[in-house]
This record gives sequence, structure tokens and C-alpha cells, in this order.
Amino acid sequence: MILAIDSSTQWMGIALFDGNLIRYEKVWRTSRRHTVELSPAISTAMKESQTVPKDLSAVVAAIGPGSFTSLRIGLAVAKGFSLANHIPIIGVPSLDILAYNIPVQDKPLICTLRAGRGRLAAQRYHSYEGQWTSTGDLYVSTAEELETSISEPTILCGEFNPEEKKIISRRWRNALITDPPANIRRPSVLAYIGAGKLEAGETSSSAAIVPIYLRTVKNVDH
Repeated sequence: MILAIDSSTQWMGIALFDGNLIRYEKVWRTSRRHTVELSPAISTAMKESQTVPKDLSAVVAAIGPGSFTSLRIGLAVAKGFSLANHIPIIGVPSLDILAYNIPVQDKPLICTLRAGRGRLAAQRYHSYEGQWTSTGDLYVSTAEELETSISEPTILCGEFNPEEKKIISRRWRNALITDPPANIRRPSVLAYIGAGKLEAGETSSSAAIVPIYLRTVKNVDH
């Protein structure tokens, strides 16, 4: 059983995946209450799925980008499960979870999440051997900067507010904004990605998992 934890932003999620079925999934929006909400949510998930700690084979955590507090809490809980149960821990960039939701196409993809103060953290992807592969550096941008950077048909996925959608849609021939269901980071997807990494032996020690904090992401002109 794999436990997945995503606390990158105010949108939080947990999932349990047994290698065949998603046994539990929950996504919710918190008002900066990660500390008091995450551990009880995991306890409820394990109870409702009839899972006990000894059933866990790995824990997978979203490593950001995200805020300092939210990521620190989620990774602390994930590392606690890893150390207490002597199981591997796997880190997955948060925007890779969004990219996985999008059918692979012969067009570039930009995935975003909220970075505060009207900014967006963004990562570009391209198709390679049937899957999305990140290209270039993670960067912080505004809707206006994203709009001006689009010069070809490009898929955009993420938490855009109505004004940002309006701005980006000025490039209506090229800005292909995904529908709302595709813009949610699904912890079941995180668990599935983690299962693949576990099978490939791509695990880490707790000390080696390094979060990507929004404050360390540079503003880049794209």
C-alpha cells in the first residue's frame, strides 16, 4: 500500500493505492490549517480503508513548489511515516501531478499553481516517448507574462482565476486552457506516479528529500 501526501498549497490531498486500486482519496481546501488537518485526515483514510501502518510499502510526497509552511508540514508527516515504518520515501514535483492529468500531445504544456501576490509558479513540458517531460527551469510569472510568452498552440493547466483566464485568453488561437477538472492535483495520481518510481527503484532517504519552496523560485522572463 502506498500513502500519498500533497500539501503544496491550500489545496491538500491524500490517497492510498494498493498497486491495483485507489483505496482512498481526499482533496480539500484548507485555510492555512495544514498542521491540525493533515494527520487526522490520514488517520481517517487508514481507518476507512481498513489499512494499518504495517500495510504501507512506501510513502510518496509532493515536494513543491509550494509555501514554506505547507510543504514543511506535509514532508514532516511523510518522513515520519517513512522512518517509523522503515519504508521508502519518494518525492514528486507538484506540477508533475498536474501534467500527468493531460493527454500527451504534440504541443507544449505549461502547468501552474498559485505563488501568492498575483503570481503563478510555472513549469513547461514537452512530449517525449509518450509522456510529458519537464523542460527548462521552474519559474514565477504573472498572467500577463504568460500571455506574452505564448507564440504557438500551447496547453495551459492550473489554478487560474477568472481575470487570469481572461488575460491569457487574449491569445485565443494559441492559449488552450484546460477545463476545471484537469486543474486539480489529484493525490491518486501522485500515488500512481510514486508506485512507478518505487517499481523502478527511484526512492530516497528522508534526509535526501528536498522541498522546492516558492521563495527560492526565480522570476524568469519566458
